[in-house]
Amino acid sequence: MAIFVYAENINGVYKKAAFEAVSYAKAIADQAGDTVTVISVNPTDSSDSLFKYGANNVINIKDEGLKNFSAKSYAQAVNEVFTGNTIVFPHTTDASSIAPMLAIMKNYSLITNVLEKPENLSPFQVKRRAFSGKGFMHAKADAQGVIVTVSQNAFGVKENPVQGSEEIKELSIINDDTKVLSHEQSSGKLDLKEAEVVVSAGRGMKGPENWGMIEELAGVLGAATACSKPVSDIGWRPHSEHVGQTGKAIAPNLYVAVGISGAIQHLAGVNSSKTIVVINSDPEAPFFKSADYGVVGDAFQVIPALTEKIKALKG
Repeated sequence: MAIFVYAENINGVYKKAAFEAVSYAKAIADQAGDTVTVISVNPTDSSDSLFKYGANNVINIKDEGLKNFSAKSYAQAVNEVFTGNTIVFPHTTDASSIAPMLAIMKNYSLITNVLEKPENLSPFQVKRRAFSGKGFMHAKADAQGVIVTVSQNAFGVKENPVQGSEEIKELSIINDDTKVLSHEQSSGKLDLKEAEVVVSAGRGMKGPENWGMIEELAGVLGAATACSKPVSDIGWRPHSEHVGQTGKAIAPNLYVAVGISGAIQHLAGVNSSKTIVVINSDPEAPFFKSADYGVVGDAFQVIPALTEKIKALKG
């Protein structure tokens, strides 16, 4: 029986999180001696991008009624074609709202925010993030099937090319649930939750007019930009950049925090970062206790110097 995976797309284009979910499903399939079947709703991207990460079969659901996202309707659509006992979702906002509804429909166990491939398949047991990222637990599924969501940037995108096949499934799901009429669209910048490097700043920047140096550093690092809650609350930066307990939770390989004190609410959204670098003029800033590397200094001197050094290293 195949290992299934839901490949999320935005306006038909697959997200990096979709490739990570396929990579994770492939790891399970290799453990189980099985194959990978991908389900996606109204994609326009080529399935070749999914075969690249180990998808043996791709089921493209075509349904005009699902042009607008609805968690309930999408769950019903996935339920129509999901015939296995294991399915992997990325831990994105949309996919994480579909997964619990599908778990109820199937009466399957649901394990969210998983970090590593399963420790055991029968029963299914896996390490997951818990307590807003402040701890871990080893969750065990006790139902006949399991649905998991993979924490973004935790497992990684791993190429494992196979010769795959594709089939079209025409559906007509009644989409009368509350709809999200538009997704937050990228303006050409990196998706914050998918970025492997993030440069973030707080009130230490003194005003929105000083963000140019943050954006320049992000540019040379190939990073996304983020901010603390107070900064978005006072309108210096858009709310879409707010990371923390009440904002976006991220897990990049590198998180650079500039002029952010490091309150517990902010840490809850970023403490899954693999490496944290803190730049702050206050040597007593709480963030230094959670940092892998710390620089005590004036951001208005440190950031331009750091940017120039990185440019020089890149030649």
